[in-house]
Amino acid sequence: MRKKIPTITRPDPTYAATLQQGDREVHGKEDEAQVTATKTGTPAADVDVDLRESEREPESAVAPHQVTAESSDPHTSLSAPVSTATKNPTRKIDIRVNALERQEAALETCGVEPAHVVRAALRRAVKGWQLSPVFAPVAEERRTRKTQWQARTSLAVDAASLGVLLRDHDPLDVLSKWALIRGQVEPRLWGEIDAILEELAIRIASQHEPHAS
Repeated sequence: MRKKIPTITRPDPTYAATLQQGDREVHGKEDEAQVTATKTGTPAADVDVDLRESEREPESAVAPHQVTAESSDPHTSLSAPVSTATKNPTRKIDIRVNALERQEAALETCGVEPAHVVRAALRRAVKGWQLSPVFAPVAEERRTRKTQWQARTSLAVDAASLGVLLRDHDPLDVLSKWALIRGQVEPRLWGEIDAILEELAIRIASQHEPHAS
């Protein structure tokens, strides 16, 4: 036999109180919607829909792109531009340069330590200079024998241009790399030494000029 489900014939105070409370909440939302509609001029039905939509979507929700940004590497600035430019690979070559024999007298009387002049000239000579893949023979001019004036350093050159020079003039890679680029660097150095000596001579001459009365 089926068990008969009892029917409630008398009012349940607890259930009635729950219904009344829920009814008050619904009425409260309707009143809030009505006030909002009065202030904004929006129909009450539309305001009620907006309220229900806001209830379904919590305030703490964030857009997918925001989550991605927050989960990215904290050491990477998202606003910093990413540079796609890549520098050409370079190769360092030890170099050793000095002044010419014909420049000795001017270097000794210029008022500046000759070694400082040679180093300053080297800085000027290589500033903005790029190695050419076209080989330049070593100049036959006589260098000074004053080794204390000599400047030694390492110079970073374009690896691709150096590779062309090696392939065409030293395929067995037995020569010093300085011998391959020397013909390009030394003439620039000597030209800068001449320019510095001329600048110093003009400065010395201006200091000895009589002042106009």
